[in-house]
Amino acid sequence: MKRADFEHWVRSELDAVESALESWVPADSPAGLGVAMRYGVLDGGKRVRPLLVLAACEAVNGNREAAMRAACAVELIHAYSLIHDDMPCMDNDVLRRGKPTVHVQFGEAQAMLAGDAMQALAFEVLTPDGDAVPAALQARLCSLLARSAGHAGMAGGQAIDLASIGKPLDEHTLRDMHHRKTGALLQASVLMGAATGIPTAGQWDALSAYGDALGLAFQVVDDILDVTQASETLGKTAGKDQDNNKPTYVTVLGLGAARRHAAELRDKAQAALARSGLANAAWLSLLADKVVDRDN
Repeated sequence: MKRADFEHWVRSELDAVESALESWVPADSPAGLGVAMRYGVLDGGKRVRPLLVLAACEAVNGNREAAMRAACAVELIHAYSLIHDDMPCMDNDVLRRGKPTVHVQFGEAQAMLAGDAMQALAFEVLTPDGDAVPAALQARLCSLLARSAGHAGMAGGQAIDLASIGKPLDEHTLRDMHHRKTGALLQASVLMGAATGIPTAGQWDALSAYGDALGLAFQVVDDILDVTQASETLGKTAGKDQDNNKPTYVTVLGLGAARRHAAELRDKAQAALARSGLANAAWLSLLADKVVDRDN
């Protein structure tokens, strides 16, 4: 598979996701709420999670309508989490995706409401009327997304993160935190895409292992970029974790070891993908490389 083909696929799918989000995130919500929601999710971000959903759907020849809805739903959950994480009561950041954070632009109360509304909208998007997405698939997608975003996943990981400021963490505890905070939603993206088709039990397990390794690799690379790239490249405040005395893979392992660990996790993800035996998994393979080789 040529790199140019992959880049064309990425551009095409990003345009499709942006168009769907444009249509599903309302501009006319009361008192400017829709404006804040659209500011928080449109025109920015790498959209790795939606791409994973769509690539996994293609790998299993799944339901495209369900996959697009899942891709947008997972991005809405991710964007809502960023809005809340950036607030003064959490990470207190002022820059996200190269522009002022939502609470800086619209105030803390509106940012909180925008995040709340986007979380609810994610599940509304997953449960359309009609027969395009069967009810059983709607329920499966909602279950996967809710579990990855809640106390056992993203929210639980953020709670550990906030409780760990200034405290030494061993690698096992750090891994658990990031498996929940970052990895769970990335893994769920892969599995939501897979759920739109009919994978075998072995293929499901292999894709789960792929998503698990890739989710952790994403966070390791994030920690590396936080200390090696400028804010202009990242689109967010560089060095924030170090300034906040937060434990990261770089502080626990060291920069060189963190880079090696990211490469090991990519290899683990690729090996799991190979085990799946899926004939149409090229985009998933190339996405694993894209996640680890990125510079923002």
